Amino acid sequence: MQPTALLVTHRTKPGQRDAVRAVWERHMQPAVTANPGHVAYHYCFDPVDPDAIHAFQQYRSQEDATAFLQTDAYQAYERDVAPLLAGPPAVTRLTPQWTKSGV
Repeated sequence: MQPTALLVTHRTKPGQRDAVRAVWERHMQPAVTANPGHVAYHYCFDPVDPDAIHAFQQYRSQEDATAFLQTDAYQAYERDVAPLLAGPPAVTRLTPQWTKSGV
């Protein structure tokens, strides 16, 4: 299995970043925590842009990444977060070459 990673940038509607985080915490945080396919996940606020959220996700494989998009939790997240976003996220696919585990 070759690991895969995503860098996802969300643009929220003005002033909606905390509301998006609440939706993420309700749906995604428990789903990611329970998902063995996630090797790493970093949910980050942009310190300069108050309407930007960046998420770095690393999966064991592309298959694990694809499978996660089909989960009930992800589908519920997409449904609930859509009205709070300015548009679709920017997604960059990456192939990890080296990873440090732990914090």
